[in-house]
Amino acid sequence: MFGIDGIYWVLINSVVSVIYLFMIAKFLGKKQIAQLEFIDYVIGISLGSIAAEMATDDQNPFYYYLIAMAIYFIFAYLLSIIGRKGTWLKRVVQGHPSMIIYEGKLNYDEVKKCKVDINDILAMLRSQGYFDINDVAFAVLETSGELSVMPKGNKRPVVIEDLNKKSEAAQITNYLIADGNISYSGLREINKDKEWLYKRLKIKSKKDLKQIFLCSYDPATDKFSVHKK
Repeated sequence: MFGIDGIYWVLINSVVSVIYLFMIAKFLGKKQIAQLEFIDYVIGISLGSIAAEMATDDQNPFYYYLIAMAIYFIFAYLLSIIGRKGTWLKRVVQGHPSMIIYEGKLNYDEVKKCKVDINDILAMLRSQGYFDINDVAFAVLETSGELSVMPKGNKRPVVIEDLNKKSEAAQITNYLIADGNISYSGLREINKDKEWLYKRLKIKSKKDLKQIFLCSYDPATDKFSVHKK
């Protein structure tokens, strides 16, 4: 369809699809982008794709697309109802939270299962104000992709009783090994080399190195914090 009639047709279908999507969004309820579960994301992408196709396709009747969007809406709505009634289905569809740090130690199996990179975990910790993984007692990767963190007791937020205590200057934690790979920039920061690192950690081969998931070093105390796979 071409010409002025085609333009009017696209405009009308676009308006109808937007109104229909708006109505569906209102029925499904309010949710922030960060709170979207995987199934919400898939349904949202699908609805948007159907609406875009509806706005430009002049071969099929427009109500075909409205029916398709209604099916996605009913599916999402039923999942939300059943998820509130029975947690087992919600776990099947949306998954369950993963404890990736337990009692101060990285849980390599859970991290691997979640298919996240160690650098992604460190970035999420930094976004919450934890620049040293050793300050964290527990960390849970939620089904929404957000990281919930519980700090260690001595790293909890300051209260009035703590005001009389002398605080130390803040420092960025130096990570020397991440997921079995040496950080040479980290070694340069402390003026050390790979041989020094191998000797201190008693690493004899690349196989030993690959067993280390994360390793940080504190020059002030000359101590390592090692998390193995």
